[in-house]
Amino acid sequence: MRVPRPVVRALATATVLVVAAVGCRGHAGPAGDAENPDAALRVVTTTEILADLVRQVGGDRVQVDSIVPPGGDPHSYEPTPRDADAVSKADVTFTNHLLLEEHALIKTVDANAREGTPNVSLAEASETYGANVIPLVEDIGLDVLWLGLRVRGEGEARGATRSSDILLSATDVQGPGDLVAYLTESLGRPETYFDSGDGLTAEDTTSLPPAAHTHLNWAFTKPGVYRLTLEAKLKNPGGTAPQPVGKGTFTFAVGVDPHTVAGPGDTVLDDGHTDLTVNIDSGKMSAFTDLRTKGRTQEEIPPSDVVVDVPNRALAKVPEDTRFSFLGKPGAEIHQLPQAVLGKHVHGEIDPHLWQDVQNAKAYVQLIRDTLEKQDPEGAKTYQANSRAYERELDDLDAYVRRQIAQIPLERRQLITTHDAFGYLAEAYGMTVAGFVVPNPAQEPSADDVEKLTRTIRNLKVPAVFMEPNLVQRATVLTQVAEDQHVKVCMLYGDAFDKNTQHYTDMMRHNADELRSCLGGTKK
Repeated sequence: MRVPRPVVRALATATVLVVAAVGCRGHAGPAGDAENPDAALRVVTTTEILADLVRQVGGDRVQVDSIVPPGGDPHSYEPTPRDADAVSKADVTFTNHLLLEEHALIKTVDANAREGTPNVSLAEASETYGANVIPLVEDIGLDVLWLGLRVRGEGEARGATRSSDILLSATDVQGPGDLVAYLTESLGRPETYFDSGDGLTAEDTTSLPPAAHTHLNWAFTKPGVYRLTLEAKLKNPGGTAPQPVGKGTFTFAVGVDPHTVAGPGDTVLDDGHTDLTVNIDSGKMSAFTDLRTKGRTQEEIPPSDVVVDVPNRALAKVPEDTRFSFLGKPGAEIHQLPQAVLGKHVHGEIDPHLWQDVQNAKAYVQLIRDTLEKQDPEGAKTYQANSRAYERELDDLDAYVRRQIAQIPLERRQLITTHDAFGYLAEAYGMTVAGFVVPNPAQEPSADDVEKLTRTIRNLKVPAVFMEPNLVQRATVLTQVAEDQHVKVCMLYGDAFDKNTQHYTDMMRHNADELRSCLGGTKK
């Protein structure tokens, strides 16, 4: 029996939460300040980190509400009608975006922000204030191909916005067995995207925003050659009929020699990172792969020119968990290209975690200042004075983080974490992201997964690994390996605050202190 497809159901019913705007006072909002009837502006942000920056600039002139509560994960938070109501009453809304936030949250903000009020994506717009953006580089080091789905392009000529949906549907599968593409969420629950086992229907569809990528498991119940046809359609906000965008058929060699399947000039995809991709600017489908450049760059290869290798070392057993019964009987062997990163993990080509570099947070603050000033000219002097004072504090913070990390011996400046969120911290302050936790999405990590993580820790001789307070549930493998290797498990804040840390400056000081203490000696 087919497992539920929450993505498709959501698209078929209501993709955004919309409420009527009824003024901008008298609502406490989600996870926000105490009600301030004298505030000149009501501001809604998507995260507590952004809310704290707005409070530093706005002071008593702003009432700030964060949609994602303390400890929440912006990558997966699903908005509520109360969140939509808060946005509809805001004078200003700030998101981070660059696909940091769950797409449903962005759509709710865009659908409910009142006409004529600023709706600012800080990560994108802060580049004009000097923010430094870096690519999101993922290198899992799997011994099989890492295969996902991707949307390239912005689709402006087709009327696309950041709230648009690109629908990717499996319309035909030819092969000796069943093909199943599914996601394993962070608590182990599978969500099926495509399943040829009970026939392909409109339910064999998933959705991505423009310029986004997602990870999936690709399972095949029997060895042989498979051909999967994908069709892409663009659905813009406003209820218009989806526009056809592209179509392509991809070939998989499952448990057989791919070179016997490939034709002259074809490329066998057997290593690195590849996504089955639609480009909504050109309307073409492709395999977007880094195979030939070993991760440095990626190229688009037409579907007819590639064969995806699913080798016999990709053999896995169907878990005993009944939630995975759509793959076959428990213990049955299947071929599976793994998802690699546990949980829903939709992102773009640019790392969205800009604030881990304090100078980027400074650019956010300057953009926030100018936005508030434009919306509330009477408060301009207050916003300017608050911004100058806070920017000096951020300069001091930047110097503090730099001093603390400089105390760590060079060979120990290695980060192994539960989440790939610290690229900016590493680049700005002279560290290296050595790896993040890679549990087997099918349930429990394999002996090989544990061995890889163990080998990384042992080879680099790191004295500590790091987890985020809001991602402790994902850290079982990390803590077990750390215990076996007699290294410490320490805490770094990435996307969210908790009850112990509720300000950006406190968060970054904690991170600097924790890095020095755990990697380089005791704190001052």
